[in-house]
Amino acid sequence: MRETGGHALVSGGAPVRFDTKIAVLLREDLEPWQRLNVTAFLVSGLGTTVPEVIGEPYEDADAVAYLPMFRQPVMVFEASKETLTAAHGRALSRALPRSLFTSDLFTTGNDRDNRAAVRAVPTGDLDLVGLAVYGPRNAVDKVVKGARMHP
Repeated sequence: MRETGGHALVSGGAPVRFDTKIAVLLREDLEPWQRLNVTAFLVSGLGTTVPEVIGEPYEDADAVAYLPMFRQPVMVFEASKETLTAAHGRALSRALPRSLFTSDLFTTGNDRDNRAAVRAVPTGDLDLVGLAVYGPRNAVDKVVKGARMHP
């Protein structure tokens, strides 16, 4: 499945249009390993908090079962620190489900310390390196305004 202009093209089937969007916004100055790590952490919370984003389990031709995944594409963007900060503000003002990753989390090694690192910093002072957001397509598009698709 791949996304083109808001539609997921399904092999052998008609395009599926999603009214919602999952977007990950990464700060443009991250190293490649950081981009992958941050993306994985950011999307990990969506399925447990917003269960409708998860599709059905997979099974191969030999009936081996696999875990379900997102039912729709995840769009990955990159932006400057300033654009990321503005996107965070827009996500908050729209009360969209979101997850964040701050630069402090690169120095912690577990969930408890990650949460403590975020809790120690006021919202306006967070050094954001990544943000994931889910919601109505138009609202998410407004949140990531100014960002560009990740290369």
